[in-house]
Amino acid sequence: MRFDLTPFYRSTVGFDRLFSLLDQANGVDAAPGYPPYNIERTGENEYRVSVAVAGFAEPELSIELKENTLTIKGEKQSKDTEKSGDVLYQGIAARTFERVFQLADFVQVKGAALENGLLHVDLVREIPEAKKPRQIPINGKTIEAKAAKVETKAAA
Repeated sequence: MRFDLTPFYRSTVGFDRLFSLLDQANGVDAAPGYPPYNIERTGENEYRVSVAVAGFAEPELSIELKENTLTIKGEKQSKDTEKSGDVLYQGIAARTFERVFQLADFVQVKGAALENGLLHVDLVREIPEAKKPRQIPINGKTIEAKAAKVETKAAA
């Protein structure tokens, strides 16, 4: 029995290990839509989402982070009539788009840059100290001392 996890895998950041394992088990390969994008891990807790936005200028793009949802929108402004000649073939899509990514807990946007037709959004997972795993030392003396204090108070 095969499960298609493609919709989850393509729109989440920070859950990559879980979905990669499940995809490997199922032999599923994610197919991109419009606009095409990459999600890559750039460090232990750092990620980069790169979206191909050829033909879009910076004012035509918007990035919004609300709760655990990252939304990247592109809306083409009115076409310039300054270009001379007729377009014989238009293979560069410049249509309005909206890409939504679900982020794992504690994933925040670090910055964004537009270069060479790619919009790069850098993300970082910053886990608060209270949520990080920590080692608890085992010290028999501390436990015995507390037990002795409780016995002393009970005897009084």
